This record gives sequence, C-alpha cells and structure tokens, in this order.
Amino acid sequence: MSNGQDAGDVYTANLERIRGQGGDRARLGMEAIMWIAYSERPLNPDELCQALGVEIGSLDLDGDSTPSIRTILNCGLGLVTVDSSSCDVRLVHFTLQEHILANPTLFRSPHSMIAEVCLTYLNFGCIKDLSPDPDSVPLTAPFLEYASSYWVEHARRQASTSVISLVLELLDGFNAQISYKLLIPGWFEDSVPWDAAYDDLRECTALHAGVYFGVLEIMVPLLKMDKWDVNATDSYGRTALMWATRMGRDAIVKVLLELDGVDPDIADSYGMTVLSWAAENGDVGIVEMLLGRSGVSLEIADKGGQTPLSLAAENGHGEIVRMLLERNDVNPDTTDRDGRTPLSWAAGGVNWRSDYKEGCERVVKALLERNDVDPDSVDKSGRTPLSWAAGRGRGEIVGMLLERNDVNPDTTDRDGRTPLSWAAGGVNWRSDYKEGCERVVKTLLERSYVNPDKADKSGRTPLLWAAGYGHAGIVEMLFQRNDVNPNTVDESGRTLFSWACEGGSSRIVRGLLELNDINPNAADKGGRTPLSWAVGRPDRGVVRMLLEQNDVNPDKADKSGRTPLSWAAQVLYGQQSTKMLLKRNDVNPESVDQGGRTPLSWAAESGREGFVEMLLERNDVNPESIDKSGRTPLSWATKNGHGKIVGMLLDSRGVHPDMGGQDGLIPLSSDIGSGHDDIVDMLSDQNNASRGTADEISQTLFPSAAMPWPDEIGDVLQCSQRSRGSTGPRGRTAKSPGPDGTAENMPSSSAKSKDGRL
Repeated sequence: MSNGQDAGDVYTANLERIRGQGGDRARLGMEAIMWIAYSERPLNPDELCQALGVEIGSLDLDGDSTPSIRTILNCGLGLVTVDSSSCDVRLVHFTLQEHILANPTLFRSPHSMIAEVCLTYLNFGCIKDLSPDPDSVPLTAPFLEYASSYWVEHARRQASTSVISLVLELLDGFNAQISYKLLIPGWFEDSVPWDAAYDDLRECTALHAGVYFGVLEIMVPLLKMDKWDVNATDSYGRTALMWATRMGRDAIVKVLLELDGVDPDIADSYGMTVLSWAAENGDVGIVEMLLGRSGVSLEIADKGGQTPLSLAAENGHGEIVRMLLERNDVNPDTTDRDGRTPLSWAAGGVNWRSDYKEGCERVVKALLERNDVDPDSVDKSGRTPLSWAAGRGRGEIVGMLLERNDVNPDTTDRDGRTPLSWAAGGVNWRSDYKEGCERVVKTLLERSYVNPDKADKSGRTPLLWAAGYGHAGIVEMLFQRNDVNPNTVDESGRTLFSWACEGGSSRIVRGLLELNDINPNAADKGGRTPLSWAVGRPDRGVVRMLLEQNDVNPDKADKSGRTPLSWAAQVLYGQQSTKMLLKRNDVNPESVDQGGRTPLSWAAESGREGFVEMLLERNDVNPESIDKSGRTPLSWATKNGHGKIVGMLLDSRGVHPDMGGQDGLIPLSSDIGSGHDDIVDMLSDQNNASRGTADEISQTLFPSAAMPWPDEIGDVLQCSQRSRGSTGPRGRTAKSPGPDGTAENMPSSSAKSKDGRL
C-alpha cells in the first residue's frame, strides 16, 4: 500500500469479503467491526461476545446464541484481533477505524443499533431481576457495565422509534434496577460539574432519569405517557424541572413548563427553587421563561436567606440581575441570614475570571443606580460592601463605592477591621489578586479621612496584616507614611518583623533587617521567635537570612518547649528549612517539648516523609522516643494512617511495633477500625516474623485493647501465619488489665457514620 487511497481500497475489498460469507458469518463479522469502531470505550472479548449474542425483540438472554471470541475472529477474516497487552478486542490497524468513520454509509445507523442492543439487554428479565447492588454483578453478565453506562450516549446520537420504545420500557422502575445504579455515578462524573453518587439519588422517578439523559426525543414521549407526577421529588426535594434547570437543559425545561400542574415554586431541601438555580447558574434562557410565566414567585429565599437576585448578583450574572430589577415585585436590597444584600455579594465576589469580575462590576453599577439600595449596608459581621470589595482587591468596585458621599471608607467591622485592613491582608496569592489589593490600598490611602494605622481588636494594623501575607508593595506604601507606626506590637506580642517572617517575603524581611532598631530574635508572648514563624514558608530565603544573623538563636524554645525545628517538622513546607537547621551544630534534633514530643514525633504525626527520612539518617535521633501520653513516632504515624512513614520507621534501627501507645495501646491496636489496611499488614508482618501462633501474636499486639479483635485483623494475622507454615487458633477477644492487674474482657462499640451532601 503506497498511499491512503490504496489502503482504503484494500479495506473496502476485505469488508466485501466479510459480507460475501453470507448468513451468520457475515452478520457476526460486520457487527463485530461496527461495535469496535463505534463503541464508547474498548470492549473485552466477553463483553463483545455477549453483545453480539443479543437478539433484538427477544425477552431474555439465550446463552446458545452467544458466539465465542474464536468464532468472531474467524468471521472478521483478519480485520478483528485481540490486543496482546490490553486484552481488548480491536481492529487490525488504526487506519481501518479511520476508514470506517470516514465512510458513514458502511453501516446504517450504528449508534442506534448499538443503543437498541444495550436497551434490549437491560430489559431482559434476568438483568432486571439482579440485585441493585453494583457489587453483586455476576460474571455471567459481562456486558452489563457497558450497556448500563453507555446506552445514553449512543441513544443521544441516534434515537430511533425502536430505541425510544425500549427506553420507556427501561425507565419504568429504573431507580430500583442495577443498570441505573451502574449508570448514574459515571454519568454525573463525566457530564455535570458537581459530584453525585447513586446513593444520593434515592426516590428518583423516570422523569428525573429522562432529565439526566437530556435526550429530548425521549422526554417528549415519556411525558405523553401521562402516568407521572410531574411534581414528584427525589430525596433532596428536587423535581424533574429543577434537575433540568440545574443541568441547563433549556429545551426540556420548556417542555416541562408547558405541562398542566407543574409547580416551579417548589423548594428543595436547601430552599432553592427553579428560579434560584437558574439565577445562580446564569441561565438567561430559563430565567426568561420563568419570568414570562404568571404566578412564579421571584422572592423565595433559600435556607441561607438568599433570593434569586442575590444569587445572580453573587455570581456576576448581570443580565439576569437586570431582568429581575425590572420587576416591581423584586426587592433589590433584601438581606440574607448573614445580613448581606445583593450589593454586598456582588462587591465581594470570589471568582477571578475576567468575565466574572466584569459581571460583578456591571451588577454593582446597576444596583448603585437605584435609590432603594443602601450602598453602605452593614451585615451581621459588621462588614459593608466596600469592606468586601476591598478584601477581594476589586479596584473598580471600590472606586464606584468611594464616589458616593453616603459610603464611609473607614468603617470598622465587629473585629475592628477597616476596608484598608482587609485590602492590606488579602489572603489570595494570585498575582492579579495581590495587584488588585495594592491598587485598593493606594486608592484608600489617597483619602484624607482614612486612618492608615487603625488597629483591630487583636491589635493588628494594616501594616501588620500586609506583612503577614507577604504583600511587599503594600508594606512599602504604608511604611513610608509618617502616620504609620512601624513599631506597633499586637495583642499577642508580635512585631512587624515577626509577621513579615511568617509572611515569607524576602523583600520585606531584607528591608527590615537593614534597619538598626530591629531585634531579629524578639519573641512574642508565646515565646515564639521570628525564625520559629518563618520555617513554615515554602521560600527558604527568609530562613537563610535569619540564620545568617549572629544574634539569632536557631534553637530557642518557646513557652511550650518547641523549637524552630519542632515547628518545621509539623508544617507543610518545612522540609527546606529543616535541611538548613539540621546542618547547624547549635540545633538539637532531639529537643523535647513540654509534652515530651520530639521533632520526629511531630513529623510522624503530620505525615512529613522528607523530614522523617532526614532525621532517621542521623545517629543522634531516637526513633522510639516516648512522649508523656505514651506514644512513639510509630504510634502517631499509625494513628493518622501515614503508611510510608510507618514503613520507614519499621525499617529503621531498633523500632518495634509493640512499643508505646496512648494509654498503653500499641500502634496496631490504635489503628483498628481506621481503615488503614496497609499499615495493619506491615505491623502484623513485623510481629509475625518473630512470633508463632496467632494467639501469641494477639497477646503481644493487643495487650490492652479495649475491644474485641476484628475479624479482618485476625484474618490478616492468620493468613500471615499460614504463609510461614504455621497454623494455630485465632484469638477472638482482646484482654485488658483489670484494676487488680488481671485480664478482663472489655465491651466494644464500633459505630461509623458518613454524611454526604450533594
């Protein structure tokens, strides 16, 4: 084959050879190629064989009609093969796939044919009778997962009359079928921007299912069946109309709104109505449909007290805000449960996409043009729209608000913070956010009636807030002013230098160190030094600068006995600081705080693998130190499920898994019920290496465990024993010392709950 045309000719000739076989051989060969070419994911041999064994129009699965993979390969005349690495069935070459997709006339309505097979299969009695628990899928139904998960995609592309009929049959009682349970999790994960699982979708009706699928050709005949309660709700109180709105199915919303008796004002369990969801999502088309319908309430608030206008304003949907403000029955200044108005929400929007920011600016402008909107409203935390806008670095909105005479630029909230304080202490590290905060600070400082040095209730001034978040530009603006005191100390005894070291800006710290009146070793009321605060920053420049100072004590303990190394062991970004500290001879790697804990203990609890590795490489670190609660580093690592650290400790010198533990509990018994099976395996294997029977192991590993020995732990130990050629009775009940020193059985209670919120 010299070119693409030659390859196409060869493939055409081979496909004709397959058709020329006639009968079942031709059908199997061509259908196998069709399935491989048009399936949503690769099929394994068992799946393809069962799919090709489905007879359209039959009522149940006939095992005798299911071909073998050998038969399929033979009928494919070399164009179909099984991949040796993935074990999936595939076409002989990717160019054959390209040839088929480039010639749609080779197969008539392939997606409709595949959907029809999937739906016929799912309507079989043997499939509908399966338990709805996905874990119980039998090996005799290999095609079940594909048919359940992908029939919608195929039906969406081509929905014939036969497909629609099969869908309607499937949807009757769909939420109680295993195919529904298999479809929903994958469908939500792939198709909508919010999480959902099948156990969160109880009590759904066929109408809900039809909305999920979003195929209008299915919804229309489904609604014509006239057997559904159009206002039926799921377990979250949501109607099919509400789900269609949430998913942006405008065409389906239109159909549902035309039904007699449909109620768009039903609120779900969070108090959200159809209009609320449409306003929050910015769906102008659905909002327009609802506003054109008589009797729709525009002021129903959710459980947080937000109305549709408030939700639209918060999300910067200017067109929807405009549409709602044109209505006389909409209050533009309503307050929610926190006392925030639509203006407050628009001013304090948290999204930094440019279209979102511009949308919020348009919303603020529209609201400020109204006489019935208070531009200086105070919410329950004492914050105004200006305060929210300043804290988000919204320079344009701050400018609009400051143009008004009825806005106080220096108001304080309940914590004593001003708009300037919020702008100086912006917590987002995006560069555009920081630049926005700098512009806001500059704008506010140009106002003569703004106090640039006003301290809040914790004693922090805007300068201290800016230093604490590393906003060098803002610190320089404030530091240059004569009416700002750089020597202010807050209520906790922290100085500007202390906050700057925690903020991690080398630029700020370097500038302060150049001043003669800075004490780089000054401790706050808790005894923590600037170095102690600096070790948690990812930028090691500040730590390096401090360690270069002759008057900085790198091992100074605070009032709880913790040193900078101890704090570095616990924080996320402490590894680089740790390397520098451990290189110094005047840093004790085995310092003990008032709780008896060492840096290794803190690192093991916090899961700091790099830190643990560095400490275990040293000969002057005891890996089995016991704190005042009786815990070792291994015990802390086990308790919090840090498997890698457990392995590192077990591999280090002299660490025993039966050493230490809170109230006498050793690491393995402390870990029971936490779900860390890998750790249980490591600890039990470590003990089994030197002990005989499972009973003996149980007495060593669980000397005082106040609970029965769980089956899964016993199974691990027993299996581990068998692997070493030893069998013995499995202990069933752990013992704990009684008041007189004898062993007594202790009652056990094991309860586990899991909350989910959609």
